[in-house]
Amino acid sequence: MEITINNQTKILPEHTTVNVQQLLNMEIPLKQKGVAVAVNNKVVPKNNWETKIISNNDRILIIKATQGG
Repeated sequence: MEITINNQTKILPEHTTVNVQQLLNMEIPLKQKGVAVAVNNKVVPKNNWETKIISNNDRILIIKATQGG
């Protein structure tokens, strides 16, 4: 399965089933506070991270809030 995360192509094993939360656990395991996720330009609410399944060719954008001005 091929997906794009923040404009970088990632290859996952074929027939992999992964949800948004599992993907975040792989990509940013320790810093998930202040994170927003969009799949194919649609924001996925945090309460749906466990149920939103990532599909082949999905484009995922992970945004992390920062402090400062």
